[in-house]
This record gives sequence, C-alpha cells and structure tokens, in this order.
Amino acid sequence: MAALHQGWAIQTRVIQALIIRELTTRFGRENIGFLWVMAEPLLFAVLVGLLWRFEKGPQEHGVSIIAFVATGYLPLVMFRSTVTRALGSFSANSSLMYHRQVKILDLILVRFLVEMIGHMMAYLFIATVLYALDEFPWPHDLGYLLLGWSYYALFTLTLAMIVAPLSEMSEVLEKVMPVTTYLMVPFSGAFFMAEWLAPDVKAAVLWSPPVHAMEMMRYGVFGDALYPNFSFAYTPAWCLPVLMVGLMLCRHVRRVMVVE
Repeated sequence: MAALHQGWAIQTRVIQALIIRELTTRFGRENIGFLWVMAEPLLFAVLVGLLWRFEKGPQEHGVSIIAFVATGYLPLVMFRSTVTRALGSFSANSSLMYHRQVKILDLILVRFLVEMIGHMMAYLFIATVLYALDEFPWPHDLGYLLLGWSYYALFTLTLAMIVAPLSEMSEVLEKVMPVTTYLMVPFSGAFFMAEWLAPDVKAAVLWSPPVHAMEMMRYGVFGDALYPNFSFAYTPAWCLPVLMVGLMLCRHVRRVMVVE
C-alpha cells in the first residue's frame, strides 16, 4: 500500500506538471493566458446559441433555445477538441518519454483533462450568466447532470485512446479525422432529444453512447420539461471494452515508438 500511494503521488505530480506545460505551450502567458481554455468553447457555444435563437425564436419544446443549445454544444466541442488533439500526441511529445516517470497514457490523459476542465468551466460560466438573464433554469437534478457529463467524458476519453495510437500507425487517419469528427454531430444528441424524432430514427440514435449521456444531462438541467431516453448501463458497457482495446493499442505503440 505504501508503494501504491507513493506511485500515485508521483504520477499525480507528473500529470500536474504536464498540464502546466500543455497550457503554457498552447496559450502562453500573454493576454488572458490559460483562460483561453475556457474562452474558446464559450465563444463557440454563444455564437451557435444566438444563431439558433434568431432562427427558431426564444423557445423550442417549452425550453430556452439558448440554454438547450449550450447544454448540448459544449460537450460536443469537448469531444471534437479532445479527439483532434489526440492525433499525433505521442510523436509530438516523444521527447518526454526520456523521463522514466512519464508514461505514454499520461500524454493522452493530460490533453483530455485540459479539454474537460476547460469545457466544464465554460459550461458553469455560461449557465451562471444565462441563469442571471433568466435564460437558464436551476438544475432539476445535479446528480443526473454530473453523471451524464461523466459518461460523455468517458466516451470522449475512450475514443481518444483509440485515435491516438492509430494515428501513429497511419498518417491517413491524422489527415481525415478532423473532418470525420463532424459525422459525430447527428449521433451526439447535441441539437435534439430522442423523443422528438421518428420512431425508426430514435431507435437508431439510441445505439450511440453519447446520446444516452446527453439525454441524462438534459434531464438533470430541464427535468420533466423534456422527456429523456437513456440507459444507465449502456454507455459504460460500450466504453469499457473499447477502452481496453485502446489500452492494448497504446501498449503496442509504446513498444515500437522511437524516442527522438
């Protein structure tokens, strides 16, 4: 137990140091610095929310259109940013592997944590502002909201674990993946509730794990104003086997990766 505690403490310090390095490398120390990690997704969400408001009016299905779009678009941007930044993350940081304490999984976890924390900050900020403007409800059930966010984050990490090693094996994936992530939009649940769709379409989208997570988050925010469709077990049951495949791919890449 003492050795386990010591190893955990070391890896925690390593990840903290790598997060600081990642923030400094990406955002620098000028202007608002690392706060850009929150500002970037926030700007996306605000612009898309305003566009939908002008297009569809202040409400849709009895809820604020800006709040609805914000609750869906921020997790989607987190997914796209994390998966895109997972591409080539091993080769870009291969020099760090000279340090014995730095593991290959740390390189993915750091980029994932930076995106997740930044988007959570953006979510909290925009919810607070919209609540003050009477455009966002007080959360109906914080537990469902946090669990849904956790499931969405788990799905995001799972895909990053697959994409990162595969991008080291094929340069083609690195080129096409940023465009391919747009195909995630209709299967993300970001801009609709499953209940609003035709029965056949509803059955199809419920095969997508992030839809269950999104429906859970929306229920946590809007409560009975929207009728959610989700399973507590489906998303982790889908993610965990795929995550094991990702771990095996990462292990294979580490064995053949040339540290420069």
